This record gives sequence, structure tokens and C-alpha cells, in this order.
Amino acid sequence: MITRIATLSLGYGFLVLGIVGIVLPVLHGMLFLVVGLAILSRHALWARRLLERMKRQHPRVRAVIDRGERLTQRWLRVATVRIGRWFRPARSL
Repeated sequence: MITRIATLSLGYGFLVLGIVGIVLPVLHGMLFLVVGLAILSRHALWARRLLERMKRQHPRVRAVIDRGERLTQRWLRVATVRIGRWFRPARSL
């Protein structure tokens, strides 16, 4: 439950950064949007559909999106294990 909340929070945080990045020239908005959608696609059907639609509409960017998804999923597996360790009850002696 905690890992789901953390994952959703992280995904929405990246989406917010992506939206801010579209307006501000300092941040790369599309990068943050793709990472946020890749994170949220594990739990939200709308994010998965939107990511697939982006791949269909922009075939030249598809390889970059696929690579970003793979890296994001690998990173999330590591982060989920670490978050799980933080909230694991301590063993009694």
C-alpha cells in the first residue's frame, strides 16, 4: 500500500514537472511527462493509453519512449524494494 502511494505520488510529481517544463525553458517538459506517464502506467489505465497513443502518433520518438519506459521500470523495481525495507517491521531478538 505504501509503495503504491509513493509510486503514484512520484508519477504525478513528474507530470507536474513536465507541465511546468513546457512553460519554462529551463526544464525539459516532454522528458518529465514521459517518465511520469511511464510510472503511472503501472497503476492507471488512462496513463497507459496516453503513452501508447504518443507512441503511435510520433513513430520517430517511439524508440526513445520505449527506452525511457524500460529504464523507469527498472528504477522503480529498485526503489520499491528500498521503500519496502523502510517500512518493514523490525525483527525481534
